[in-house]
Amino acid sequence: MTDTDLSNFLTRLHQRLLDRVELEPELMLRDAFVSTVGEHLVEGGVLDDLDTCYLHLPWQKRKVEVAGYDIAGEGTILHLVAAHYGASGAAVTRDRIDQLIRGTASFADFCRTGQHTLLEKSNPSYDMVERVHAAWPQLQQIRIFVLTDGRTNLRRAKEVTIAGLSTAIHVWDAVRLQKVMGSGAEQEELLIDIAELGYSVSCLESPPQADGYRCLLAMVPGKLLAELYDEHHSRLLQRNVRAFLQARGKVNKGIAETIKNQPGRFLAYNNGVSATARSAEIESTPSGLMIRRLHELQIVNGGQTTASLHHALRRGIDLTDITVPAKITLIDNDDLDVMVPEISRYANSQNAVTAADFEGNSRFHVGLERWSRSIWTTPVEAETAPTRWYYERVRGQYDVDKGRSLTTAQRRQFEKETPTRQRFGKTDAAKYEFAYALRPDVVCQGGEKCFRTWTLEEALAEREAPDDGYFRHLVAKAIVFRQIRTLVQAEKFGGYLGQTTAYAMSMLVHTLGGLDLDLVWRQQSLPQPVAEAIPDLSRRVRHALVNPPGSANVTEWCKKPACWTEVRKVGWNAPPEVIRFSA
Repeated sequence: MTDTDLSNFLTRLHQRLLDRVELEPELMLRDAFVSTVGEHLVEGGVLDDLDTCYLHLPWQKRKVEVAGYDIAGEGTILHLVAAHYGASGAAVTRDRIDQLIRGTASFADFCRTGQHTLLEKSNPSYDMVERVHAAWPQLQQIRIFVLTDGRTNLRRAKEVTIAGLSTAIHVWDAVRLQKVMGSGAEQEELLIDIAELGYSVSCLESPPQADGYRCLLAMVPGKLLAELYDEHHSRLLQRNVRAFLQARGKVNKGIAETIKNQPGRFLAYNNGVSATARSAEIESTPSGLMIRRLHELQIVNGGQTTASLHHALRRGIDLTDITVPAKITLIDNDDLDVMVPEISRYANSQNAVTAADFEGNSRFHVGLERWSRSIWTTPVEAETAPTRWYYERVRGQYDVDKGRSLTTAQRRQFEKETPTRQRFGKTDAAKYEFAYALRPDVVCQGGEKCFRTWTLEEALAEREAPDDGYFRHLVAKAIVFRQIRTLVQAEKFGGYLGQTTAYAMSMLVHTLGGLDLDLVWRQQSLPQPVAEAIPDLSRRVRHALVNPPGSANVTEWCKKPACWTEVRKVGWNAPPEVIRFSA
């Protein structure tokens, strides 16, 4: 990658952040940076999810600073994000990185000791600190992600102990971000150097098959599998199923019992894992074939086994005698995105984890993408031109398509016909659908979790491509959601904008029994009387949200179905001029 490539990437990224701030005026550029990068890291499996929430304050002669967080691994892993935005490709010193890490470490201690009482209860940062404090007894590990648009040679710092917990530190600078964001790619290459990790993995190799792939049958040390999951977490399963199960179900409890009490029989009792890789480096030794390195390793079946081994490792159980059978299918880049979902689907066909998260390449999402490229809006006024709503099935598609324009005039034409404000992705679509379907509690669980629920409940992996009417109605729901958000933002409530938006939209639809979505599509906006009623509705809704029973955490309260039950009691009556726009 040249300096010019990096400079162009940072220019595009900065413009994307400006566009996002225009759509979400409550965001600072730093927060837009964290949210945008975070979405790519979630899509790439580096993070499970991310709540952007900035907090910076002095405490006990220390500086507390954090830009986002998530609690993953069934409540055992705390992800914290620190951010340095504005370097624009310039070098970021080690001192600055250390300063960000210290601020995040202080935040962890701030949460551990229950200092949320020092914050305003109406501020979302109060909920963040309170939630981390409540989760602390179950936490086993912290992972700090330092995000910056500058350059640094630091990628991962040595593991340290912060607030009593083992802590891994990962640095994502401009060069590293460009690799996963600049070309529309969804992940950084995952290289597993088995030899460097100190393990030997013997295998049998199949001859090339008719479709060009090969298979390795391997015996993988259980401790190696557990350590790989500890290091890479959801990256190992990100292409398909991201449901990481702890020892709860009958299957998992059985695995856990075998690990603990009969490790020598694990190989006999366990069906092992199915995995894929782009390529493998294999060495012939007197003892047989040995796998030295694996490129783009993905576990497509065996998430329960992997998570159970990791859980046992974190509890200090000896995994020395555990061996896991593994079938590793080697597929080159051209067929990777096509074959991996199918392998995963069939490999998981008798496993309850099947439906969790088959993404992106299904007929449903491809169909939405196709309609988004061919359906044009009808100009509302004579002087306006028709435009398209762009469905970004894979993150980065919009920038890639715009980048295909060879001249400045062509790029301007693309932006005119497909404006940035009319771009939306999979997690956005899920939020719009659930807000309209009277499920605001699901919307408040976050974009990634909302999308997983949508995928599961609607069986999107198996669903046929939608028709053009579905696409128009989905866009109409997007228009309703976004316009309500803008109107709520104008009220300057000072927090919980996303939650208030979701509940206000659901309350509007609930009261009216539905909206005339065809009219919203034609007008590309809410009818004026409906828009004028939103401020009063949002004030009533927000009052119910920020006054949870028993002084509960507001953010967590909004995620519960009981919250929606309470909001429906606010007693809002739609004015007569609004009712005529119901479905």
